[in-house]
Amino acid sequence: MLQRISQLVVIGAIAGLLVAALALPAVGGLGITARNVASNFLNMPGNLETPPPPQRSTIYDSEGGVIAEIFDQNRELVDIEDVSPVMIDAILAIEDAHFYEHGGIDVAGTFRAAIRTMNGNTQGASSITQQYVKNVQIEAATSQEELDEAREETIARKIRELRYAVALEQRMSKDKILEGYLNIAYFSDGAYGVESAAQHFFQVPASDLELHQAATIAGLVRYPYLYNPRFNPEQTIDRRNVVLDRMVATGAITEAEAAEAKKEPMELDLSTPPNGCVPSDQPFFCDYVVQEIEKDERFGPSETERARWLRTAGLQIHTTLDPQTQESAQAAVDKWVPRKNESRKVGAELVIQPGTGHILGMAQSRNYGPDESKLGETSINFTTDADRGGSNGFQAGSTFKAFTLAAALNEGLPYSTSFNSPSSVSISGQRSCNGGTLSTWSPSNAGDTNSSTTHNMVSGTKASSNTYFAQLQERVGICDVMKMAEKLGLKRADGTLFTENPNTLANSSFTLGSEEVSPLRVANAYATFASGGIYCEPQAITKIKDQQSGTTIDIEPECSRVLDEEVAKGVSYLLTQPFNGGTAANIHIGRPAAGKTGTTDGSAAAWFAGFTPQMAAAVFVGDPRGPQQYPLRGVTIGDDYYGVVYGATIPGPIWGETMKGAHEGLEVKQLPSPPAQFGSTSAPRPPKPESDADPASDEGGVPNVVGLSEGAAVSALEAAGYTVNVSGTRIRSAEPEGTVAAVNPDPGTRLPDGATVNVFLSRGGGTADGRGNDEDWFPAQPASTPTVREEE
Repeated sequence: MLQRISQLVVIGAIAGLLVAALALPAVGGLGITARNVASNFLNMPGNLETPPPPQRSTIYDSEGGVIAEIFDQNRELVDIEDVSPVMIDAILAIEDAHFYEHGGIDVAGTFRAAIRTMNGNTQGASSITQQYVKNVQIEAATSQEELDEAREETIARKIRELRYAVALEQRMSKDKILEGYLNIAYFSDGAYGVESAAQHFFQVPASDLELHQAATIAGLVRYPYLYNPRFNPEQTIDRRNVVLDRMVATGAITEAEAAEAKKEPMELDLSTPPNGCVPSDQPFFCDYVVQEIEKDERFGPSETERARWLRTAGLQIHTTLDPQTQESAQAAVDKWVPRKNESRKVGAELVIQPGTGHILGMAQSRNYGPDESKLGETSINFTTDADRGGSNGFQAGSTFKAFTLAAALNEGLPYSTSFNSPSSVSISGQRSCNGGTLSTWSPSNAGDTNSSTTHNMVSGTKASSNTYFAQLQERVGICDVMKMAEKLGLKRADGTLFTENPNTLANSSFTLGSEEVSPLRVANAYATFASGGIYCEPQAITKIKDQQSGTTIDIEPECSRVLDEEVAKGVSYLLTQPFNGGTAANIHIGRPAAGKTGTTDGSAAAWFAGFTPQMAAAVFVGDPRGPQQYPLRGVTIGDDYYGVVYGATIPGPIWGETMKGAHEGLEVKQLPSPPAQFGSTSAPRPPKPESDADPASDEGGVPNVVGLSEGAAVSALEAAGYTVNVSGTRIRSAEPEGTVAAVNPDPGTRLPDGATVNVFLSRGGGTADGRGNDEDWFPAQPASTPTVREEE
């Protein structure tokens, strides 16, 4: 009965207002008459939506640690039960003392506001319900037109607010309206909502506010800019005292309590939560997460709407970042490539989980900031592609040889696939993916050796022989190697596929890593080997909880098989060879590992990519100003001088130290054994001593005459039905001087009768293990003995 009477009173008050409005003339210059507004009142919609106001979104690591908070408005929602009673008394006393008595409209105040507004003197005096309505409409505006309409100082807006206020009071409790108001109101100095205001000004939750603090905050809401405590402390204190007097008038406190509170100094302890990625301890990963949300259409129809959603919906964004891995990666990168090194070189590393695509670590030797000219600062994420805030990539060197191995094994070639691998070879007739014939290519091995060594997949990978892999690429077909890389998720950092980019298609040296890629793509391709051929899209986000809508988006790994499991195991075995006395012999992590060094032509950039069963990572070191113009030669990085930087010089140790720290506490898992289908894992058969040689015992094809004297070799080859040509140029070799160093075609090659076999004699000077062909055997030389040599 009382509620019905209250509603009748409200209706009567509205009727009185409307009668008064009907009697008023048109409002000059506003384009609307009070008569029109009033006559349409009862036909106006009253179903105002009241969604939660904008609030902070938080990005978490995989263990729940906060990476960053991102927001347009510093707001944290709070239940009314968690607001100090004295805060509620203060806000009611100064803003709407009869809130719990009226039906949504402060009648006297509304009449007064209407009359003064029409006379050109804007007047508020709205009830808390009306203020809440106004704020809801402002926050709900999605265009400047809607925002202007919500803020306009007109009778039309006042009437709309009245209509919504009446409807709101009929469907929401007083406590819920007050709770909504306390959460949506702006309290000055960037603090939205009472909880954020309490924490911002006094470093306490709203539940712990004391009388003088509550009165201060309550006084701000009427004119947040005028009473800003940071800039206008005297006005703020005066306003606080007005609030205290109003609280006495309403009976909320005594005069003695007010007097005591007025003696309290302001004692502000201003604190705003860091906003965005710049202040984060993991800024580049934070930026990557932001890019993922803003660029992914599943999170909204447009990038603008997705950006707004991120900054207003109070999202709880759970990510894949592993704190232990991230800390280990960042420490290793900072140690070997200090952020403010005068050479301006950068180190970047990406760690990813095989079988899920989860990004576990993302580190680089730069502070996050917009001023690229400032030493040690950048906003470019060198670990990822250009469309996710990264660069256009860097040539990855011999890390690409793994993709040639994968293509070769996928086509059924055995480990024993051998080629004579001299210091340089000439490759002609390669066919591009677009059908064109590539120019003749003459790659050379690293080093100043002219030795000739026969390599198969095992020894060629261990030695990282450029001339071996050039011939293996020719055997497989360069287009098949490119397609294999793409199956493993590789593409250029500028977003183009290798098989579609004209520059790539015209380039013969794909196997030597001549393409600009990101560590993210290389690491994820290596993770595909580690997972047994299962490719997963790189993933940074696992779950997003939208606090506004109450919905949760679970993001599962997107994985599929792209490579036969036996092929993946076969490549994994081959990539253990660099650790087994090869180019990565100086890198030890205390558990089975596979990987590959990479040094680009002229030491422009250096890489290391590798994996264990649990993690894969890729490390890049180079100069973002232009690796070719600023190569890794004769450089001082931190306190250390390097004559030349190779893949095993800096990237390898970064990778090793990261893996050691990241794997601490993890089970030691074994890498797969070499699949039997690819045959023997032995290095090419060493030549027999001349006295034991029996070329006739070779099962067809060119006899293996390496190591024999010239006469014995010629006799054996002619007996096999071939024409023999002994080259007049002797080559450097581990074979004794004057004996056969190599033949072309290779031993075992089947040729028609009478075909010519070229014989090359040794001039000595080589090494038994063929290290003269290695790209990365030699560590950086000390300053006293700088070494410069050709690189791939």
